[in-house]
Amino acid sequence: MGNPQDLRVNRLAHAWAELQAQAADGVELEPVAHRLAFADPEFLLRRESRGIRMQLELLKPELQMQELGIEHTVVVFGSARFRSPAEAAELLAQAQASGDAQALAQARVLQRNAHYYEQARRFARLVAEYSLHCPAPDRLYIATGGGPGIMEAANRGAHEAGALNLGLNITLPHEQQSNPYVSPELNFKFHYFALRKMHFLMRAKALVAFPGGFGTLDELFEVLTLVQCHKAKPLPIFLFGSDYWQRLIRLEVLVEEGAISAADLDLFQTVDTPEAVWDGIRRFYNLPDSGCAAPD
Repeated sequence: MGNPQDLRVNRLAHAWAELQAQAADGVELEPVAHRLAFADPEFLLRRESRGIRMQLELLKPELQMQELGIEHTVVVFGSARFRSPAEAAELLAQAQASGDAQALAQARVLQRNAHYYEQARRFARLVAEYSLHCPAPDRLYIATGGGPGIMEAANRGAHEAGALNLGLNITLPHEQQSNPYVSPELNFKFHYFALRKMHFLMRAKALVAFPGGFGTLDELFEVLTLVQCHKAKPLPIFLFGSDYWQRLIRLEVLVEEGAISAADLDLFQTVDTPEAVWDGIRRFYNLPDSGCAAPD
C-alpha cells in the first residue's frame, strides 16, 4: 500500500501559482478560456462579475475577523487631512520659512486642528487598555477607515496599548495607503464603499465621529438613518468637538420643519473629551469601571 493521505491536505489545484507562471511581468493579462474561472482576474473584473466581487469583499474580512474572535468594535470616523501636533508644527515652520501665504494659512489650520489627532489617539487607548483586561470574546476593538489623519490617530492609540485594531481601507483615484498602526492581520482594502460601510456596522457597538469632511458626514448620516429606521440596533453615537459640529450643522432645523421627530435628536450626543466618550459607552452598556462584560 502507498503512504496514507492526510485528510487535512487542501486538494484545490494551485491555480494562483499556475496563473503567475502564465503571466508575464508588466503585461496585462489577455482573456484565456482555459484558465480556471476563480483564478482569472480578467474574468473576475468583468462588469458581469460584479456580484461575485461584492460577495468576496463581504466574505474575506468576515472570515478573518471570525478566526481572530473579533466580535465588538468601536468605530472612529474623522478627517484624513488632520495631522499630529508634531507634524503640524513642522509643516507650519516650513510654511513660515517659504513665505507662501496660502501654504501658511493651510498650515495654521492644520495646527489649530491637531489637538483632535491627540484626542482620538487618547480615546482609542482608553478603549484598548480597558479591553485588554477582558476575556477575548468580550473585548472592544478600535476600527477605522485605515487611512491617515484621525484614522491613524485612533489606530495608533490602540496599537500603543498593545491591542489589535482594524483598518477598513478603500481604493481611491488618489491612492490611500494604510497607516502604519493598523494590525497587519486586520488591514483590509475595499473597492465598494457599500461593503466597507457594512463591515463598519456589522460589529459596531459605538460610533465616534471626529471632525471631518464629506466622507465623515456620509458615514455618520448613514448610521443615523439605519438606527432611526430600526435597520441597525441602537448604539451610542458621539459627535466629537462641539464647536466644530455646532458650526457645521444645526439639526434642530429638521425638527422645526417636521422632517424628523424631536426624539431623533437623542440618537447622538456631542462631546469634547475622550473620557466623556468612554464614559458614555460604559453607561450605555452598563460596563463596570474594572473587569469586563460584553455589550449585548
